[in-house]
Amino acid sequence: MIIEGIYEGMTDAEYHGDPVAGGSLSNSGAKTLLKSPALYRWQLDHRVEKHEFDVGHAVHGKVLGVGMDVVAIPDDVLSAAGAANTKAAREFIAAAREAGQVPLKADVIAQVDAMADAVLTHPLARALFERPGVAESSIFSPDPETGEWMRARPDFLPERSDGRTIIVDLKTAITADPREFDRSAAEHGYDMQSEFYPELVRRVRGDDDTAFVFVVVEKTAPFLVSVVELDEQFSQIGRAKVRRAVDTFHQCRQANEWPGYAPVVHKVEPARWYVIKSEEEQYAS
Repeated sequence: MIIEGIYEGMTDAEYHGDPVAGGSLSNSGAKTLLKSPALYRWQLDHRVEKHEFDVGHAVHGKVLGVGMDVVAIPDDVLSAAGAANTKAAREFIAAAREAGQVPLKADVIAQVDAMADAVLTHPLARALFERPGVAESSIFSPDPETGEWMRARPDFLPERSDGRTIIVDLKTAITADPREFDRSAAEHGYDMQSEFYPELVRRVRGDDDTAFVFVVVEKTAPFLVSVVELDEQFSQIGRAKVRRAVDTFHQCRQANEWPGYAPVVHKVEPARWYVIKSEEEQYAS
């Protein structure tokens, strides 16, 4: 039985399977819920493992020292072109996944090792991960306003101290350029994550001063690394979105209704970037 608190040593399968009786809302679930309650409900009932995240999971394991083991797909089961699409390769991959492993080709494992090394040789990133604390702890707490349970699994949660609590999330990305992170944050809902996790830490552990930073590492050489924190304006937007998601979750559960998009004609206006681009092209012609 889950009670409010922070749990160490819970497996990915246990956490993502949601051990809360009656169900709880995660950050990823909250983001999906804001897109469409119907989509959230469908994904909840049809759990699909997304293997495109294998590299990210492997890098997390190398840096944090926890998570699923990585296993190399033998070269002799690959096709002549080096693809993992032969019968033998598919059987090896299926067996590895059944054993809870992440099967990757040797060249991808070398990429993962280089990315992890880049993070652990970056002075600030290394210092953040070397503090006393726990990797991938699981936090569970009911929302004070609705009573709905929420859950979070920070990549790294430092021990509580008298100073500022800096929670760390490790991201793999095409670019780690801080000047481009605002777009990534908006597209992937990182503003919600940067509010969702600290809120549960404050609620459960009583940390007064919390912060959330992203350690971002690029997927290609030279595997550049940056450390990013969203500003207060992002935080305000994120807090409002989290509140709306929890309230929507509560309303849907109470009514046992998970609506899709409204059955109306949706009039769509052009995005600001498209208007600017069109104006520039007009003036250039």
